[in-house]
Amino acid sequence: MATPAKILLVEDDRSLARVVRDYLSLAKFDVTVCEDGLLALEVFKSRPFDLCIVDVMLPKMDGFTLVEKIRGDHYQTPVLFLTSKSSKEDRLKGFLKGGDDYITKPFDIEELVLRINVFLKRSGNGAREKVFDFGDCKFDSTNYELTVKKKKQKLTEKEAKILHVLCAGMHRLVQREEVLITVWGRDDYFLGRSMDVYISKLRKYLSPDKSVEIENHHGVGFTLNVK
Repeated sequence: MATPAKILLVEDDRSLARVVRDYLSLAKFDVTVCEDGLLALEVFKSRPFDLCIVDVMLPKMDGFTLVEKIRGDHYQTPVLFLTSKSSKEDRLKGFLKGGDDYITKPFDIEELVLRINVFLKRSGNGAREKVFDFGDCKFDSTNYELTVKKKKQKLTEKEAKILHVLCAGMHRLVQREEVLITVWGRDDYFLGRSMDVYISKLRKYLSPDKSVEIENHHGVGFTLNVK
């Protein structure tokens, strides 16, 4: 049985912290809760965590300062900011301090779980396959290189990241939101339109191999199938 991912939740609203902790525990995460930034820094340095969820407005040490100190000590643990503020300035400040993503209260708890899973995959929690062989295709995700029927195609970074998500979820429905959050960091309508263009390009690259298909589930997601 796989070891549950360890999450540090830093939130001073006890009711919200309890709800989030209980839901994440049901989703099989090991959650530690801290109510202030100073204690959270001590706890973070005392044992390893796979991901941190940090509220911005905290007693004793605010979330921005907490994450800045974590990054100052060269820790690369993914950090998701949790805040009631939604201004562009706050989002930019969060990213500049070292945050990996930003979710605004009130939020959908299922979306939070999705984002957590995306960042755990991205940070290498669990094995991350780098080369995929399927049909008459070979995809080297490290070098952005796709070979179809012995013909090599150099992919752009976005094309390679999208194809990696699809390959990692081979034969299962990969939701649009999962692709968007993994590749762009957020779910956005206009980014979704851009993603559809990239998917069309990938279909064209794969088209010489008739056994491979990127199936579109309208408005829901995609499945990479190999016959």
